[in-house]
Amino acid sequence: MIPAARRGGRGRFKGRGAGLGARPGAGAAAMAAVLARGLARRALRLGQVAAGEEAGGQPTIFSKIIDRTIPATILYEDDKCLVFRDVAPQAPVHFLVIPKRPIPRISRVGPQDTELLGHLMVVAARTAQAEGLADGYRLVINDGKHGAQSVYHLHLHVLGGRQMGWPPG
Repeated sequence: MIPAARRGGRGRFKGRGAGLGARPGAGAAAMAAVLARGLARRALRLGQVAAGEEAGGQPTIFSKIIDRTIPATILYEDDKCLVFRDVAPQAPVHFLVIPKRPIPRISRVGPQDTELLGHLMVVAARTAQAEGLADGYRLVINDGKHGAQSVYHLHLHVLGGRQMGWPPG
């Protein structure tokens, strides 16, 4: 695929031809301020955490997918994220949205991640639409041991194509 920088910074759905442009919402600045107040002190205490830290400092399977040393069925890519099908799907449609910049866990994000997190959500929604999930889908982020996180590189699961049950786990 042509790097996003040479495509004018816009992403592309594989095989769909639909571009995805980032359009910040009207409340983006307000949301950033709220997140900044709540997370600034915590982010200072935690400092920078490498994505592989929980996995012993080794590259994760997702970083290997990003650099193409491990193959994946890629649905979408732009300069900030990558979307690919889960290799062990738990629903008829199951794909992952990951940031290219490694963040180990959702509990490790800081105010500087606000725009990226919003972008991941928009890409998840647009990809779900492109995958025909008009009747709805489930978006899941697992965090840490008790949250059943298996790869310590932030990832959003998007599951759909069937009726989901509640409670989930």
